[in-house]
Amino acid sequence: MTTESRFDKTGQACARSEPYAIGLLRSMLQISSPSYGEGRLAAHLVGVMREMGFSAYVDEAGNAVGEISRGDGPTVMLLGHMDTVPGDIPVRIDCGRLYGRGAVDAKGPLAAMVCAAADAVDFRGRIVVVGAVEEETPLSRGAVHIRRTHAAPDALVIGEPSGWQTAVLGYKGKLDLRYRVECPPTHPSNPVPKASELACAAWPVLLELLGPQAGHGGFDVPGATLVSIRGDLTEAEAEFDVRTPPGYDAAGLVERLAERLPGRLEVVNSVAACRVGRTDPVVRALSAGIRAQRARPVMKVKTGTSDMNTLAEEWDVPMATYGPGDSRLDHADDEHIALSDFLRGIDVLTHALHDLGERLGPRHRLSLVPSLPARPVATTDGGA
Repeated sequence: MTTESRFDKTGQACARSEPYAIGLLRSMLQISSPSYGEGRLAAHLVGVMREMGFSAYVDEAGNAVGEISRGDGPTVMLLGHMDTVPGDIPVRIDCGRLYGRGAVDAKGPLAAMVCAAADAVDFRGRIVVVGAVEEETPLSRGAVHIRRTHAAPDALVIGEPSGWQTAVLGYKGKLDLRYRVECPPTHPSNPVPKASELACAAWPVLLELLGPQAGHGGFDVPGATLVSIRGDLTEAEAEFDVRTPPGYDAAGLVERLAERLPGRLEVVNSVAACRVGRTDPVVRALSAGIRAQRARPVMKVKTGTSDMNTLAEEWDVPMATYGPGDSRLDHADDEHIALSDFLRGIDVLTHALHDLGERLGPRHRLSLVPSLPARPVATTDGGA
């Protein structure tokens, strides 16, 4: 991978130079953007994309949206998120690694998407790059707004850290529950149930309903987490996070749990699992891009969730998740990305865009192969 290979046919440097790409990511890391505080980063990205030739703007939800058209052809959307979990990490480069909050999750993948869209000069069609807000929150408001205000693209790539040699085919669903219980004031020695006791007792009831095979170690079984519990004798509240496999009856679980609990059970958020097959056109394009880097593609499904879940609920289009970065470093105190991986990720995405332009072009639309179920290896890392 040479610097010269990242210049377009006119000799313009733009994002095609490695220093420019690294500088873009570094500038993004230097702007703090925790959930609900992405405004400065969105404005910065819009300015950068305009300089790179995009038509760019901040939409009503606060998403940074850039569009670049290169003739007639398919529309491909590249969507990553701008928000991070709280916590500052000094931005620095050390031993070929760029440190900073969001380097992996998910400013690295988003920066790679911006650069790849600019690099894909032979792509014929329209590329839409989205820096979404609030992915790290229960409601994923940024992706929901995109789903509501944009027509479904011909293909979709979600930017999350998969590792530059890996494409993610799917994610578990997510069910966020809040349980509240109130009891009359009483003396601690009174044998009647107290609110704090009832809130604690709800957790084993949930585990019983999920069954003995439940856990976070596999993609095809549900898994639960006790997120928080607080309260006293008269008022208490517990929050549960349930990850659900494809086809799981989340509504039925809520109904059965509500029947067993004396307090009030609220569904804070619910999103279904999503999964595509190895023959999905986006998966094939990403695989071709990885092979072009002389590596063997790896396919995974993940037990977390992402904006892929949100968009897949209404958009039945070819899609997959991809991005440079080690997802084991999500939210870590030493979050960092290997710069060599970041640059390879740009090349993979650029190659994939060119491939999708050919694969989804007008003369190829009738020859698409339907997605088939895949049997990738599940992983427990990554995702919101």
